[in-house]
Amino acid sequence: MKSTLRIDFLGTGTSQGVPVIGCECEVCTSSNPKDKRLRTSIAIKKGNTQIVIDSGPDFRQQILRAKIKQLDALVFTHEHKDHISGMDDIRAFNYLQQEPIQLYCTLQVLKALEREYHYVFDEKYSYPGIPQVETNLITKETSFQIGEMQLIPIEVMHLKLPVLGFRIDDFVYITDANYISDEEKLKLQGTKVLVIDALRKEKHISHFNLEEALELIREIAPKEAYIIHISHHMGLHDEVNSELPENVFLAYDGLILEI
Repeated sequence: MKSTLRIDFLGTGTSQGVPVIGCECEVCTSSNPKDKRLRTSIAIKKGNTQIVIDSGPDFRQQILRAKIKQLDALVFTHEHKDHISGMDDIRAFNYLQQEPIQLYCTLQVLKALEREYHYVFDEKYSYPGIPQVETNLITKETSFQIGEMQLIPIEVMHLKLPVLGFRIDDFVYITDANYISDEEKLKLQGTKVLVIDALRKEKHISHFNLEEALELIREIAPKEAYIIHISHHMGLHDEVNSELPENVFLAYDGLILEI
């Protein structure tokens, strides 16, 4: 019997989060908790295996809020700061689990991590109290196993930057994209639950806008789809959500799916 996937949306906001510092728009001043968005990240659990995809600047807050006390691996989609800048806080899991945390990323992302966290990767800085990690390089060509999960990488483009989405069973997670090649779309066939980014309603240079995301959803035809990496320009959660097709939803921080 196939284990259930538990999907915990740790954050669903764009790089600035929502509310945006200093902004007085109706979204940023909304009292609806669903209009409060930390930077995009997701936790996935299958059986006894739990991973987190991306550790942005809100990572510590997200982990505490979700009461996550186990981390088998941290998987990175790409190297932008809103997706890697919380990695230092895996130290708590080193202490809890008494072992290094497994990192999964492309060579390009690893080089960025080595720059940003030189003290983690340079042996001359080695001392108790810094993150302990083991790196595992991944590419778009090869699936990989983490405990009870098999992950199939899906390369998407974020303007000119390659970003990896991931498929686990019939669940697909894609963030920071504005283009997916026909070859990579083949990996989406048969998806039952699709998570895809849509920054706002207006066109954007490096993210899908809402209509482009909806077009992709229509093409892939999942049973359900959820929108992430949402900016304050998208509009109020409840209003936008009510305008979407019946199988498409704006995700929100703290949303939990079991599939």
